[in-house]
Amino acid sequence: MAKHSEETSHRTQNLIRAAAGSACLALVLIASGCESTPKDTRAADETTIRALDAQWAKSAAAKDLDATVGYYSDDASLLAPNSPIASDKQSIREAWNALLGSGTSLTWQATKVDVAHSSDLAYVVGTYQLMTNDPNGSVAADRGKFVEVWKKQADGSWKTVADIFNSDLPAQKPAPPAAAKKSARRPHSKKKGRTHSHSSGM
Repeated sequence: MAKHSEETSHRTQNLIRAAAGSACLALVLIASGCESTPKDTRAADETTIRALDAQWAKSAAAKDLDATVGYYSDDASLLAPNSPIASDKQSIREAWNALLGSGTSLTWQATKVDVAHSSDLAYVVGTYQLMTNDPNGSVAADRGKFVEVWKKQADGSWKTVADIFNSDLPAQKPAPPAAAKKSARRPHSKKKGRTHSHSSGM
């Protein structure tokens, strides 16, 4: 009788140990699963990118070339209208140097920011206004839209990897060719007078 009770006690203890081990394993799996699910930071990332883009616009308005170019990643591309793709920092710097000339005024506003679920990519859509003064004092006004692609860098910062913009205004038609001058005047037609023959009377 005592031997049977002892076996039952050992069996109960083994069952308790097995149940405890299974519970611990389940807790470990649940914890690891929670850690593998990335935290949704899209709202915070959107706020960060909006602030960066607004500061970028202020740097451009202040004609701070170094700060303006600094928002691009080292492998960024700038797709400006009527120009080849600027795919390195020096080309991008040259393009912005022209945009920030002494006779220009550039402003822009972001109207939409969308961050990927992975929180490592985002795009910005917006509008811009560009005023240009020519040497004669005339002012040319342009307005248009842009798309920026932002990528989170290894250090957690955001940089623009692609930037494209184009005008809303219709393309200007080329001036018609000048009319060719007539090399010679059209000759005047002369009327030939009729010769009347008079017969003499005999």
